[in-house]
Amino acid sequence: MATPITHDRLGGIEVFVQAVEAGSFALAADRLNLTRSAVGKSVARLEARLGVRLFHRTTRQQSLTDDGQAYYDRCVRALAELQLAEAELDSGRCEPQGRLRVSAPLVFGRHCVAPVLRELAMRHPQLQVDISFNDRVVDLIEEGYDLGIRVGTLPDSASLAARRLGMQTMGIGASPAYIRAHGRPSTIDELKQHAGIVYAHAGVEWGWAVKDADGQVMSLRVQPRLRLDDLQAIADAAIAGAGIAWLPCWMLTHYVRSGELEVLMHGDRLAAQEVHAIWPQARYLPSKTRTAIDALAARVPAMLGA
Repeated sequence: MATPITHDRLGGIEVFVQAVEAGSFALAADRLNLTRSAVGKSVARLEARLGVRLFHRTTRQQSLTDDGQAYYDRCVRALAELQLAEAELDSGRCEPQGRLRVSAPLVFGRHCVAPVLRELAMRHPQLQVDISFNDRVVDLIEEGYDLGIRVGTLPDSASLAARRLGMQTMGIGASPAYIRAHGRPSTIDELKQHAGIVYAHAGVEWGWAVKDADGQVMSLRVQPRLRLDDLQAIADAAIAGAGIAWLPCWMLTHYVRSGELEVLMHGDRLAAQEVHAIWPQARYLPSKTRTAIDALAARVPAMLGA
């Protein structure tokens, strides 16, 4: 007689697969919202039940044994079928539920993503929302995210689906004190003569997307006085009079209204940036993901126009 498949057995399989795909018990624990100890114990119980070692483990790394690789391959196929069946059923639900893991850029995520998803979680008690704010390009599939937010042009991808949420317009501004001391630049050539506060991440400095006299987009390189990897820090430096800054209009407008910054250039003279929601391509979209995308699509455009 076949051994019945229990929830504990399936749970052990899911933890095992996550441990393989995450590359470590610690990362698997984060994805599953468990402790590292709980992941280790679950894998140990699975090995004891199967009577084989699934991992070669040292203090620095882990790798699959031959038995572990064979078992992993079968588990992935089995879980994929279960997930497809659950997603098919879930796609017809009105009430989103479960854990939704979202990756969003740091400042944009705080301003435009977190308020929307916070309200969504409050409206749907069975929905748990985890948001990670980070400006690096996150691999949604590799790192186990359900949804990501991207600002800028999307590369082609067969494994990801996308929905445009709106256009982020940009502006160049400086503090009144800086303008009094150094003058007000009004052309691209004049901007090049001023001290810039530029965004740089992972050693890469971002140029400012501006339009030339023919309307063609070009990357403007100013004299960088400060290189920072956080938009809020760039805005703070501009307010302090350290130089001119290229900022999203929803952010720049706030400081213009308070009198802390003045607009030097905006609108048609600068290129806007597309904003997208992206998610792993699948036959059925879970209701938790679909509901979040719809909520963002309804709210974000108005925020971008602030």
